Amino acid sequence: MVYNSKDIMFMQKALELARFAEGRTSPNPLVGCVIVQNNEIVGEGYHQRAGTPHAEIHALLQSGDKAKGSTVYVTLEPCSHYGRTPPCTDALINAKVKRVVISTEDPNPSVCGNGIRKLQEAGIDVEVGLLEEKAKLINAPFIKAVTKKIPFVLYKSALTLDGKTAVESGDSKWISSEGARQYAHSLRNIYDIIMVGSNTIINDNPSLTCRGIVNGRNPVKLIVDSSLKIPVNSKVFTSSQALSIIATTQKADPNKLGSFQKMNNVEIWQYPTEEEVPLYKLMQDIVNRGWNSILLEGGGILAGRMLKEKLIDKIEFIFAPKLAGSGPSPLSGLKLSSMQEAIQLNSIDVCTIDGCYKFSGYIKYS
Repeated sequence: MVYNSKDIMFMQKALELARFAEGRTSPNPLVGCVIVQNNEIVGEGYHQRAGTPHAEIHALLQSGDKAKGSTVYVTLEPCSHYGRTPPCTDALINAKVKRVVISTEDPNPSVCGNGIRKLQEAGIDVEVGLLEEKAKLINAPFIKAVTKKIPFVLYKSALTLDGKTAVESGDSKWISSEGARQYAHSLRNIYDIIMVGSNTIINDNPSLTCRGIVNGRNPVKLIVDSSLKIPVNSKVFTSSQALSIIATTQKADPNKLGSFQKMNNVEIWQYPTEEEVPLYKLMQDIVNRGWNSILLEGGGILAGRMLKEKLIDKIEFIFAPKLAGSGPSPLSGLKLSSMQEAIQLNSIDVCTIDGCYKFSGYIKYS
């Protein structure tokens, strides 16, 4: 299919609209929609949160009668089934639109291909694939949750140029610049969950909020602590009203267990094992609760385990122009015996943030 510059421009607008709701739509995808009549936008909208009208409905309401005979640009295949909202395909058919351009099919088995087929059967011209890779990228968490039943995981770490996350004493405040820390808070605003290990809570006593972000939404806090050794009075439990989940095992201190269970906005997920928290099962439980994405912030032991179990999708390492000498690394829990086992990265990107260097890439598992 050959698209013209106008098609590309309008779909790019739809993709921009979709991203307005980052971190707000799980378990649903991000979707943007633009309705065009005579090369002018007459309606636009995006899906704002689960259970509310979809992007197409917002755009149709704005366009009104001008939707008749129009071209609709939508970033994801319109739904054709009844869920918490009516089918968008029916709304488009009833509005008598002429053409629907779709970035990518919906991987959800209850939708995939059915929405396209329903529109075509109604006599509407349907085209699929415009800016498809961009559309898949912004919905990577949704796509993974739907197809793999586990969440998309980004591992973010701030480290010195010689690869340390703290000096030998454990002090890590502050490795990166103020601007780089604000960037990290912006990630917390768009990921469903922020995940850390018990050592991060004990050593740093963090708040795990997105403070400083205008209209920010604090993520759910997930703490992996197999023996329940974190202090009950840790700052993480009082820094915001966001839910805190503690994933633990049968090794958990029973006295602490009772104390945590009495706290507001705290859930204990206790797994039937005397060993470590089963990370793959934990990831499955996260998706079952309706969350699609995790921002993993530490520490090196937990990140190493997550990487070894092939649960991390992307890394973002923020390097500060400092040298720390001996100290912990961001992947101290990953034990390899040969360089042939080293993890490969794809789609590398490097940029600067307030005097620091951000290195990002997608994990390529063998």
